[in-house]
Amino acid sequence: MSRILSAVAWPYANGPRHIGHVAGFGVPSDVFSRYMRMAGHDVLMVSGTDEHGTPILVQADQEGVTPQELADRYNRVIVEDLTQLGLSYDLFTRTTTGNHYQVAQTLFKAVHRNGYMIEQTTRGAISPSTGRTLPDRYIEGTCPICGYDGARGDQCDNCGNQLDAIDLKNPVSRINGETPRFVETEHFFLDLPALVQPLTDWLGSRHGWRPNVLNFSRNLLVDVRPRAMTRDIDWGIPVPLAGWEENPSKRLYVWFDAVIGYLSASIEWARRTGDADAWRQWWNDPAALSYYFMGKDNITFHSQIWPGELIAANGRGARGGELSPFGDLQLPTEVVSSEFLTMESAKFSSSRGHVIYVRDMLSRYQPDALRYFIAVAGPETSDADFTWSEFKRRTNDELVAGWGNLVNRTASLLHKNVGSIPELGELADVDRAALASSEAAFATVGDLVRSHRQRAAITETMRVVGEANKYLADTAPWKLKNEDPERMRTVLGVAAQLVSDANTLMAPFLPHSSQRVHEALGGEGVLAPMPQMTDVADLDLEGREYPIITGDYTAVKGTWARRPLVAGTPVPAPSPVFTKLDDEIVAAELERMADE
Repeated sequence: MSRILSAVAWPYANGPRHIGHVAGFGVPSDVFSRYMRMAGHDVLMVSGTDEHGTPILVQADQEGVTPQELADRYNRVIVEDLTQLGLSYDLFTRTTTGNHYQVAQTLFKAVHRNGYMIEQTTRGAISPSTGRTLPDRYIEGTCPICGYDGARGDQCDNCGNQLDAIDLKNPVSRINGETPRFVETEHFFLDLPALVQPLTDWLGSRHGWRPNVLNFSRNLLVDVRPRAMTRDIDWGIPVPLAGWEENPSKRLYVWFDAVIGYLSASIEWARRTGDADAWRQWWNDPAALSYYFMGKDNITFHSQIWPGELIAANGRGARGGELSPFGDLQLPTEVVSSEFLTMESAKFSSSRGHVIYVRDMLSRYQPDALRYFIAVAGPETSDADFTWSEFKRRTNDELVAGWGNLVNRTASLLHKNVGSIPELGELADVDRAALASSEAAFATVGDLVRSHRQRAAITETMRVVGEANKYLADTAPWKLKNEDPERMRTVLGVAAQLVSDANTLMAPFLPHSSQRVHEALGGEGVLAPMPQMTDVADLDLEGREYPIITGDYTAVKGTWARRPLVAGTPVPAPSPVFTKLDDEIVAAELERMADE
């Protein structure tokens, strides 16, 4: 068994997250992590809210609050939403903790000491109306290389080339539409050219990645230039060097700060467990595996910037160097990037009201209905569109009429005709074939989830559900009650086992309903453990508290296999697992969007 790091993209804390966000980083990482735990691996799933940078400052100004107050508010909203969605983090924290500041500054000093943080004069973008720095990612214009209208100040998503904001044609601020002013300023840059060879070697050794991710990542190394790692801003982590630390307007760039969160969250988790060095088992051991989950707009930072920082901290670039205090930090095993989810054929836009937030979705619909849609129709390898009509159809035709109907029909037949899980009598060929096919699906579905083909995995699971429904229809146990009661009991026993098998396969995808199905067949204990939100004291800043997501998921380790049902286990009267959606919800939701 392996140690698995699930490093999940950090949602930005300037507002609630919408369903497009969790389709990219949230549900895919949770399905993977839940499966890996069930398959017997030691999983550490970490993330948190990203809370520094210009957009937080802008939003705080607009609302008349401090940046910390704004971050505190939306950190709690995001923690509540992700907990309700069932994302099984070992630790979901934030970037404004004392622990994170210490880890980020320590890593910066190590990279600087090894010679990979170089000081340069550059021209930075300034907002004419506020005098504040505009991050490269918040400037858009026409790409000077391919002519794409909508390139960002750090890269063009159309041609994949790295850019500087000053190179864009007709640049404008995404924050307020202003044309930025460019001024000279001193900053530290990560010397990527001195890291390009080990980055090239590392990417050359990667196999099995989604082709679009690997190809994009390799193309990033064609034209490599140093990348700024500090910013002119007063909200963020101070630059930990003499002459810089005292400067109130120089801070670590949020994208240096944020990616370090994977490491700092792992360290905080270890400190909270009472074994401060436990994180090293996932970070210093070459046998450990690490998977980074995000949307495609963050590939650059996870397949170039973050690995480059790790190489620099390890002293393995062209300039050499020594290991940082964190030891030999392992590079990502795989960068797992999803494409974009649109909504009713248009991009999500909070400012235009074309959005549905996770909180609003979960207040009206079951969390597993959203999780199922993302798994079966989400943006795994290509952009996907969320429509209310398709959400209703998937819920009603597949969850309610397919899976839910199988569960309720089987449990009802058992409850009325036997009252418990029956002993199996002599098996017929049809019984053996059904059981064999169902059990074989564990290997198939597991391989698909492990290789990040979750859409195929949930489709295969629904095939198992379809075969179980067909088994019931073909054997018709309701006709056997009087003419052959022993055969009826065997058929119902087989059907119960098929439902149990399918439910275990469903558990990583649909944890809320899987627990209910487990209990509907008389099962005890936990099949799908849920995360818990709790308020904790900051480990390093006295008097400060914040909410985290954590949980105990050890009960499911090594349970990815058939669970033979125990004859005699009482089966209670069933109740519907899924809620059927009325036809009116499509028009109602579209009208709600129009009103907003």
